[in-house]
Amino acid sequence: MTDRVSVSLDVNGVRYEAAIPPWRTLLEALRETLALTGTKRSCGEGQCGACTVLIDGKAVNSCLYLAVEAQGRKIQTIEGPAEGDAVLEQLRRSFADKGAIQCGFCTPGMVVQARSLLAERPQPSENEIREALVGHLCRCTGYVQIIEAIQDAAARISPPWR
Repeated sequence: MTDRVSVSLDVNGVRYEAAIPPWRTLLEALRETLALTGTKRSCGEGQCGACTVLIDGKAVNSCLYLAVEAQGRKIQTIEGPAEGDAVLEQLRRSFADKGAIQCGFCTPGMVVQARSLLAERPQPSENEIREALVGHLCRCTGYVQIIEAIQDAAARISPPWR
């Protein structure tokens, strides 16, 4: 049995080919193999949300998802996509403008989760935003600014943009 398998990953609109151990998580492949370090490593147990990425538009904890399972799927991280994403860009601006970034460690996961939320609900209520952020740990902002940032982004984006 070989200790590496060939994988082809579509990340932010760019195809990457790599040989990795079959047990390597998507988080490890992104950070260590592809050098895409925007997705953060924290708990390693799917409890904090720092490693959140989108797979086929759905938010996933990349620390719990094997890289080999991501073949044939579209992966989006905080760095992408390569062709631009107006919603992701607005979320980034709103997070900065509303002070939703302090240490910045949880921010990539929060922004990616918010991107998923806005794809499903372009004008979410505060309760829907809070529910979407369950499983995302922030020790700095107290979530008020994060919720305000998501509300601000939603107000500045006009659907349909999914």
